[in-house]
Amino acid sequence: MTHVSTGEAVAFWILGSLAVIGALGMVLARNAVHSALWLVVTMLNLGFLYVINQAPFLGFVQIIVYTGAIMMLFLFVLMLVGRDASDSLIETLRGQRVAAILLGAGFAALVATGLARALEGTPTAGLEAANQNGNVQGLASLLFTKYVFAFEVTSALLITAAVGAMILAHIERAKGDRADQVTRMKERFLPGNYPGPKPGPGVYANTMSVAAPARLPDGNGTENSISPILPVRELTASEVAPKGTEK
Repeated sequence: MTHVSTGEAVAFWILGSLAVIGALGMVLARNAVHSALWLVVTMLNLGFLYVINQAPFLGFVQIIVYTGAIMMLFLFVLMLVGRDASDSLIETLRGQRVAAILLGAGFAALVATGLARALEGTPTAGLEAANQNGNVQGLASLLFTKYVFAFEVTSALLITAAVGAMILAHIERAKGDRADQVTRMKERFLPGNYPGPKPGPGVYANTMSVAAPARLPDGNGTENSISPILPVRELTASEVAPKGTEK
């Protein structure tokens, strides 16, 4: 049995505990973005565990590829779909939540038991020969010689999945629905459209009533400052006339 140093044991318990906390936060978080960020915490700790166990290539792949690229893709999809979209809490099948929890726990126990029985008393073989020139060099040699076909098929599968996601998310628009900046500018300044911010009640006004139109710099009242739900109050002659011109 390989001797485990005190530093490795301490790092395992610290990083392992943080990874478990991140996994629990991912499952228990109600917000999808928060759940994804908790998963980032778990993946970072797994990457550090790989590096501590003398597997720097797997550790950096875990951090750069999974934590960096794939999790950013997850967050992009969440933002694209809408993070405020919540699933319906109405169960279409009675007891499906309890059944899902029991089946998930049973499946986890089955996988853990199978792995424990398969790895118990099984010594590692072939690691020294594969890592004799270094971990990164050994993995690169295996990937591009013995497992090159599986590696290329996996890369093609990922590219196909990315292209399929782009096609599914693409929305075809007719040419008439596409408006350039010049067209949008002309539509903004059409008669009836107010190009600038609307003046609020009380601006250049002699009253505090929100039902009284605000005055423009030339002294005339503007109905754009009145909310559509409020009736427009009739202005007196002194209120309509510009300041300093009352007779």
